[in-house]
Amino acid sequence: MSEVTLAQVTAPQKADEDRRLEACRGYFKDQKYQESVQACQQAAADFKKINNRGGESKALNNAGNAYNSLGEYRKAISFLVQSLEISKQIGDRTVEFTALYNLGNSYEKLGEYQKAIDFYQQSLEIVKQINNRGVQGDLLNRLGNAYNSLGQYQKAVDFYQQYLAISKQIGDLKGEGISLGNLGNNYEKRGQLQEAIKFFQQSLAIHKQIGNRNDEGLSLVGLGSTYLRLGEYQKAIDCYQQSLAIAKQISDMSIESFSLIGLGLSYEKLGQYQKAIDFHQQSLAITKQIGDRDSEIISLIGLGNAYDKLGQYQKAIDLFQQSLAISKQVSNRNYESNSLIGLGNAYDKLGQYQKAIDLFQQSLAVSKQIGNLIGESYAFANLGNAYYSLGQYQKAIDFHQQSLVIHKQIRDRNGEAKSFSNLGNAYYSLGQYQKAIDFHQQSLVIHKQIGDRNGEAKSFSHLGSAYERLGQYQKAIDFHQQSLVIHKQIGDRNGEAKSFNNLGNAYYSLGQYQKAIDFYQQSLVILEQIGTLNVKSSVLTNLGNAYFKIGQYQKGIDFYQQSLAITKQIGKRNGEASLLGNLGTTYSIFGQYQKAIDLLQQSLAITKQIGDRSGEALSLNNLGFTFYKLNQPELSILYYKQAINVTESIRKDIRGLSKEEQKLYLNTIESRYRNFTDILLQQNRIIEALQVLDLLKVQELEDYLKNIKGSDRSAQGVRLLAPEQALSDKLLAVSPDNSQAINNQLASQIQQLPQTEINKVPDYLNQIPNGTVLLYPFVLGDRLEIILFSPNNLPIRRTTNISKDQLETLIIDFRAGLFDAGSEDVKEPSIQLYNLLIKPIETELAQFNAKTILYAPDGQLRYIPIAALYDGKQWLVEKYQISNLIAYTLSDFSPQPKNAPNILAGAFGGKAGERKFGQAALPATVKEVQAIANSFNNSVTLIEEQFSRQAIESKFKNHNILHLATHAEFNTGAPDNSFIIFGNGDKIRLNEITDWQIPNIDLIVLSACQTGVGKLGSGVEILGFGYQVQKAGAKQAIASLWSVSDVGTQALMETFYGELQKGDIPVAEALRKAQISLIKSEKYNHPNYWSAFFAIGNGL
Repeated sequence: MSEVTLAQVTAPQKADEDRRLEACRGYFKDQKYQESVQACQQAAADFKKINNRGGESKALNNAGNAYNSLGEYRKAISFLVQSLEISKQIGDRTVEFTALYNLGNSYEKLGEYQKAIDFYQQSLEIVKQINNRGVQGDLLNRLGNAYNSLGQYQKAVDFYQQYLAISKQIGDLKGEGISLGNLGNNYEKRGQLQEAIKFFQQSLAIHKQIGNRNDEGLSLVGLGSTYLRLGEYQKAIDCYQQSLAIAKQISDMSIESFSLIGLGLSYEKLGQYQKAIDFHQQSLAITKQIGDRDSEIISLIGLGNAYDKLGQYQKAIDLFQQSLAISKQVSNRNYESNSLIGLGNAYDKLGQYQKAIDLFQQSLAVSKQIGNLIGESYAFANLGNAYYSLGQYQKAIDFHQQSLVIHKQIRDRNGEAKSFSNLGNAYYSLGQYQKAIDFHQQSLVIHKQIGDRNGEAKSFSHLGSAYERLGQYQKAIDFHQQSLVIHKQIGDRNGEAKSFNNLGNAYYSLGQYQKAIDFYQQSLVILEQIGTLNVKSSVLTNLGNAYFKIGQYQKGIDFYQQSLAITKQIGKRNGEASLLGNLGTTYSIFGQYQKAIDLLQQSLAITKQIGDRSGEALSLNNLGFTFYKLNQPELSILYYKQAINVTESIRKDIRGLSKEEQKLYLNTIESRYRNFTDILLQQNRIIEALQVLDLLKVQELEDYLKNIKGSDRSAQGVRLLAPEQALSDKLLAVSPDNSQAINNQLASQIQQLPQTEINKVPDYLNQIPNGTVLLYPFVLGDRLEIILFSPNNLPIRRTTNISKDQLETLIIDFRAGLFDAGSEDVKEPSIQLYNLLIKPIETELAQFNAKTILYAPDGQLRYIPIAALYDGKQWLVEKYQISNLIAYTLSDFSPQPKNAPNILAGAFGGKAGERKFGQAALPATVKEVQAIANSFNNSVTLIEEQFSRQAIESKFKNHNILHLATHAEFNTGAPDNSFIIFGNGDKIRLNEITDWQIPNIDLIVLSACQTGVGKLGSGVEILGFGYQVQKAGAKQAIASLWSVSDVGTQALMETFYGELQKGDIPVAEALRKAQISLIKSEKYNHPNYWSAFFAIGNGL
């Protein structure tokens, strides 16, 4: 940059000053900046000796300017500050202006834009006083650039527009072209890409007109960047090629470097990574040659990103570290922030999430220090992505929301779309698929508006994945196909490969494994051509999984081995561990246990080294399974215990499986708990089995709802016995050669322990009141296990030989009888189920003097009311108070105060025979809630249209009972499929119930809900409802397993509330008395009317 002065508007300096300064100015003009610095320093010293303050000030200013040209901005600042102080003291406005201007330039180069703005503003005030329009325009342009770099885009636009107006007024075509180009850059950064193109094209036309080849080249670079953002990669390449040609013609190596960087980015987008790397390397060589440290940093970051895309993460890390080192050397805080983000992304891909988070936090701190809003937004977004990788989805959402706020604030449409997309991904992983779809739809709308084809394709892909999880596979496939079409149109080979992979995933979910394999193979062909190692590894793993599913295990192993080789090559340790685990599990299934143990121990060692807790749990689990197959049960149990305990400690911190682990692992976590419970029961270790069975409920909730936080109880996991504890730190030393001896020794030590020690009851279980028992059935493929526990007693285990299929047939028959109020067929299957579930423990129930059963059903047993089991004389509800458990470890059974009922009731209503919002009208619900209101003076009722979600939510805090006489469906599949509907058609989905903050609510009653509509599942949706209500703050809930007739429900509810009105009665007991009253009635004694209703939660 040449020195900027106000010489044209001020008197010449003294002749002797000019002579003394001639040498330093001459060297500067010849670009001999080091010699210029020395000459200026000597001149400053000479002036100081003769007390020529004006000459000293000028010499110091020229020295600072020379240091700026050398890129030594801190040194420049020290000289310029001295010059500024002297010029102010002697009143030399010319030198004062020049010093302020050059200080602004120094701080701009350092990325400290707010400081640059302060100095430019001060220099602008001086220029305004003397009305130099040309210099004023230059300063307005620089202010615009500084605000643009800070992400304060609208402020930048204001300054560019002022610069444009001045340029037009004074006939400065070059200035006009530059201001239009900068407006293009601004709109391109904000994602307003069509507007950006218009500005760049106007700028280009002007520069061509006046023969300004330098800025013509820069306008073409800007156009290329915009076309790149639009996904029009060939157009981008054409622009960069034109700017490259101009740069070579005019020997402008800086523009040549920019053009090569653009070409590198373009070919990277096309998936031609080697070509991209070649261009970035050419750019890097030029920047080193010309000593342009800033452009060198940009080239290093570009190279790092290309290697990152290739999956060569260590190479990427080396390049980002170089760019970081240079950024620190030249004190460019902006590039320092960008380098930290590049490093963080590479470590994130390697599964080193905490390291990534630390780097993103450093980047955020830098951006905040220099006031760079766009840098802040990137840091927030990347922190969100890192926590997403860790499975901490709520934390990810918080960061993405902060990023979104900034993007909206600075009107960055493209960034806004990315934030919506990131939020969609996080809600997707939380299982809130409708929310995910909403966010991805918003992202899609913006991408279409700004013409971002690549972003549009990504939005279609995300929508496809969300609909896939909702079970709407055809819709998912349609979206993935749309994504594929766009990727083909814009020539994005990497995106095309990902679309084929996503189509494979959709067909895999459909169980159409051969079709999935076909799509995976098409993806693999492309990836082999373009060399994207990380994506290739994932596709190879998917192929392994698919071949595994169709029983072609050797082919599956071959693909796992290929994928493993890549993960080792790119240093992705978490991927290596999971693939070793998959291979070990496969060999275990083959019966090749020696090989399996070797591979699984390698997997375990890696997970421990890198701190991958969920991977560690999986490796321990798989080893437990393998040792069980080797008939080494004691060793198997120890590994399983460690796996469960690691999992529960993770859950306490709300840490889910990472996105990579979800993709790579073959077996569900739920299966770990089921297998382990089975093994413990076979060894007659009942109390441990009961604990694991309870933790299974928690895991089922995790799989269904996501992001389930454990409790202090669940975090305890399963206690290690003393011999197990002694061995627990030596598990990595267990090998195929010594495992049998270790197992025998462990078995011998455990056998010497008394049964009271082996089946020692955790303190929290003994807190159950006397007269209360826990009843936990456990459904296995070949048998039904029953565990009964009473405080201060050893647990009871009973086994019945009935297959899972036979039990499910019996459940279906029982439900059919329950649904038909005019049939007596209900009693036969009811007696059979009583004989399976209750008769084996009748004696113990009597011995324990049981009055209350806390029932935790398993699987499809959740779809039947245990209250309606019949012993030939009485229904079970006539003998016991019954309350359904979510999981004991998640329940609070401390005594609850009995508050006077203060009821908020809503009725769906409608006319008999009509349909409302796709549902049958429920006219009797109006009478139902009116009857409640008549019984309780302080009740509030909302009828039909008044009964809206908003109305209910606005009145929560004034009531302690919430009675919803309306349709609710708890269906299989995703939580989004289950909902409660309000009288005006509003809905709240199951996964949204926790949005209600209702700690004051003692009871929620749903008097017209249905479960198991269509095909029966595992009943986890019923478990999920209970958990969501409890998490929202309510103490208990009553729901129904099927929709009971209006009049039957009304009769039961009137009696139920009549019992509550008497005061000091548990909810479960009030419900029991209401059910018994219907049993004794003539009209409603069939279990269809009374047994559908069940209590969930603290029924004591």
